[in-house]
Amino acid sequence: MDPVGNSLLLEMQGITVRYGSVVANDQVNLAAAHGEVVALVGENGAGKTTLMKALVGLVQPQSGTIRMAGRPVAIPSPVAAMQLGIGMVHQHFMLIPPLTVVQNVCIGLRRAGYPFPNLGAMAAEIRSLADRYGLQVDPEARVDQLSVGAQQRVEIVKALVRGADLLVLDEPSAVLTPQETAGLFTVIRRLAEQGKAIIFISHKLSEAVAISRRVVVLRQGRVVAVRRTAETNPEELAHLMVGREVHLPHVEDTADAGDTVVAGGGAPQPLLRVKGLHYTDGRGVERLRGIDLDIRPGEIHGIAGVDGNGQTELAHVLAGLLVPAAGSVALAGREITQASPAQRIAAGVAHIPADRHQVGLVLDLSLADNTVLPVSNRAPFARWGIVDARQVGRYARELVTAYDIRCHSVQQQVGSLSGGNQQKVVLARELSRSPRLILANQPTRGLDVGAIAYIYAMLLEQRRRGSAILLISTELEEILALADRVSVLYEGRIMDTLPRRRASRETLGPLMAGSQPAANREPMVNRL
Repeated sequence: MDPVGNSLLLEMQGITVRYGSVVANDQVNLAAAHGEVVALVGENGAGKTTLMKALVGLVQPQSGTIRMAGRPVAIPSPVAAMQLGIGMVHQHFMLIPPLTVVQNVCIGLRRAGYPFPNLGAMAAEIRSLADRYGLQVDPEARVDQLSVGAQQRVEIVKALVRGADLLVLDEPSAVLTPQETAGLFTVIRRLAEQGKAIIFISHKLSEAVAISRRVVVLRQGRVVAVRRTAETNPEELAHLMVGREVHLPHVEDTADAGDTVVAGGGAPQPLLRVKGLHYTDGRGVERLRGIDLDIRPGEIHGIAGVDGNGQTELAHVLAGLLVPAAGSVALAGREITQASPAQRIAAGVAHIPADRHQVGLVLDLSLADNTVLPVSNRAPFARWGIVDARQVGRYARELVTAYDIRCHSVQQQVGSLSGGNQQKVVLARELSRSPRLILANQPTRGLDVGAIAYIYAMLLEQRRRGSAILLISTELEEILALADRVSVLYEGRIMDTLPRRRASRETLGPLMAGSQPAANREPMVNRL
């Protein structure tokens, strides 16, 4: 029984997982009862993912036992985990975009009918589950036409159709809007009310406290604390996670670039100047509609907005990954609208993409190779077209130390690192080149509170150094903490631009929803 009398569904006792000489999990205990939400928190590399891989059969622990409903079980594979009623919703969804929801659910599901599944019967079952748990899933919809939040609900349905009584949700709100997160929490509570046990993995400590009954804190592979959420708070959990007080730096800790420029009256020339930028995607949908944007040296210019309103397209056009339909882009007075990504890198542009898997990294290559991707053909990393592996390794080890990247070796496949450590590889590679312009799209997505504080400090240091930074984030707290000026992007248009002193949830919220109150508008005298 758990502390409030519910029967335990899961008991993990003394779980130890080693990778060579590295101990990823050291005698870890974790339990979850029917109807309970247990939050699992810890720094990137603390062992959360490894522990869950042991639970779903992706790795085999060297010691320890796992019990389901009091019975010792072996979990040699993910199939065995599913047969035991364990389902996991991964941070990166395992869906085939061109297929419908019901087709995705039927993949690998023998009872749906083999080789020709009964799609009608399965669609009816999906509707029944969706109604029961408030999931709002249309079985006939194509996955590539669904929002991120809807795709996540499809993953939950997949697990429930397969009989999951224990659900592991890995960073479930990392890519959701605040509205979608609220919807997810409603679903989680409904699942718990129906007797499901849920393990909620998140770096957002306020969410972990809001949704769970207990919090288990991992640090360096060990459980350092178990707290009832009614008796703790995010500040205590952050301290337990990293072993010290955590302070999130913000732009007010440094000289106010935006206000200084306005007050002084002699604004320097923008480093980046964007005029009339339009972009239309391959399906003929206009994603950017007449973007005008200036960023000064030593300024962080925030782009706020609900995900999917053109943020990634803007970053990709500025990085040279997409070609605009109209408009111009200039860097330090030099036209770069048609410049290639390599030419922009040479001109001092750094790009931290929102999707590190698809754009930021080559997952099958080593950590070391990924640190030099944009410059691997240049000295000191190559001579006469031949890569100097020793120099690459030395450089990678320096970055691992400087950016606190948790890994076994710089020759380790970067795809085997935790998501947060993968993001640190991208940040280390881009920021270590002392760029003039930094395009930072969701730079802290998937990072824990300690790593977020570190990244904030790194961005502010680049600001002090004189870099112009375009910060795109769906986290309003991040925008408000770091940005000198804030532009709100809605359906591909900039609704308005506010100086930091006037940017707040109250002023930005209506703009993010598509309205433009006259009271929110910044006087033209304050604009470039």
